[in-house]
Amino acid sequence: MGLTILYTIVSLSILGALAATVLYFVARRFKVYEDPRIDLVEAELPAANCGGCGFAGCRNFAEALVKSETGEGLFCPVGGNEVMKRVAALLGREAVAQEARVAVLRCNGTCEFRPKTNKYDGVQSCAIASALYSGETGCTYGCLGLGDCVEVCNFDALHMDPATCLPVVDSEKCTACGACVKACPRDLFELRKRWKGNKQIYVACRNEDKGGVAKKNCSVACIGCSKCFKVCPYDAIVMNNNLAFIDSDKCKLCRKCVAECPTGSIIEVGFPPKKVVQEATADDINLSANKE
Repeated sequence: MGLTILYTIVSLSILGALAATVLYFVARRFKVYEDPRIDLVEAELPAANCGGCGFAGCRNFAEALVKSETGEGLFCPVGGNEVMKRVAALLGREAVAQEARVAVLRCNGTCEFRPKTNKYDGVQSCAIASALYSGETGCTYGCLGLGDCVEVCNFDALHMDPATCLPVVDSEKCTACGACVKACPRDLFELRKRWKGNKQIYVACRNEDKGGVAKKNCSVACIGCSKCFKVCPYDAIVMNNNLAFIDSDKCKLCRKCVAECPTGSIIEVGFPPKKVVQEATADDINLSANKE
């Protein structure tokens, strides 16, 4: 009985040693080498895992940065130029600065300007509602107001305004990760150049219907009149499919287009109110003449 137990122990020990030896050589044979710089780069990233860089997470982005010879086309919008500068230093490269961006909503069709013609009573999701029907108003291009963009924002930079039924972007919190751009089924969000003081001038409309139809369904819709296009001195405005678009990289914020827009579809944000110049009346002229 004692010898049986001893043989069993010895046999199991030999088998264990053989298995460990086999596993050791298998592990050495199929070992995957991982560049240690990936850990260093990942440590510099903000760990937001928002996908704004175009990768599934910060780890995947770090791997892409290390494997890339130049890093061209790779940028972390959340970390910005400061983070990319530190990453470039780790990899022995020169960082290329990029202009900061911020998300804007290209729709100003509030409840006041875009009256409802029916009521949606289905699943509270823009993606589902957009697939099912044209919307609660006559405009088939405007915001559905169900908050898919708010749900995907990891930085608390979006919230729904109950008064306007539209999402509002908090420019101070927005990191330009692009999650809202991807989530919106009507392509209403755009990442535009971030100006000092969060100033912005853009066409808050995506309606490609002809002028009369667009205006009927939303009083602040772009009607494609081209007046803004004609007065822009910087070639920053293009007309396409009955719709004006302002290129934020060319725009100099001169505001000439804002004054020309007959429907108010061009939004200006962050500017002081314009001074109202009152025309002199006949009584004012007579009074001035009497004083002289």
